[in-house]
Amino acid sequence: KQIQNIELDEITEVIQGNLVGAFMVTNLILPKIKPKQGAIVNIASGLAHYARPNFGSYSAAKAGLISLTKTLALEIAPDVRVNAVAPSAIDTDFVRGGAGRTKVEPLDIDFNMIAKTTPLKRVATPEDIVGPIMFLLSDASQYMTGQVLWMNGGIYMP
Repeated sequence: KQIQNIELDEITEVIQGNLVGAFMVTNLILPKIKPKQGAIVNIASGLAHYARPNFGSYSAAKAGLISLTKTLALEIAPDVRVNAVAPSAIDTDFVRGGAGRTKVEPLDIDFNMIAKTTPLKRVATPEDIVGPIMFLLSDASQYMTGQVLWMNGGIYMP
């Protein structure tokens, strides 16, 4: 929906689920992470910086999540590393309106158009995002914090 047509309860739900939820989970897990051994990876979105019409509340929530990621990276270093992965549209049942989404219509995403305009000529799958997340959680990224990995097949290069 366009921003001027979004009701307050709709934007509140999106921000609660995408930003406030990450904040709450972080506060719950931080006491359980061993100093200098832990990492947090937030799942942002390319829409946080590559604004598109009709995704205003989601884009705002994910931009907030990137800011939260960077702030946490500064505040809890050097004990815990905090990074984010920001994928483009991922072809999932959830996006197509399934996977428990009872009151929400499928998102209006043209996967064929995305594939045509993406340099890698395809749409992301969940498997495309797992590797970067595992990298950020591993010792291979032990000198990374406060960073965002843009996983989008080259469609957006900030």
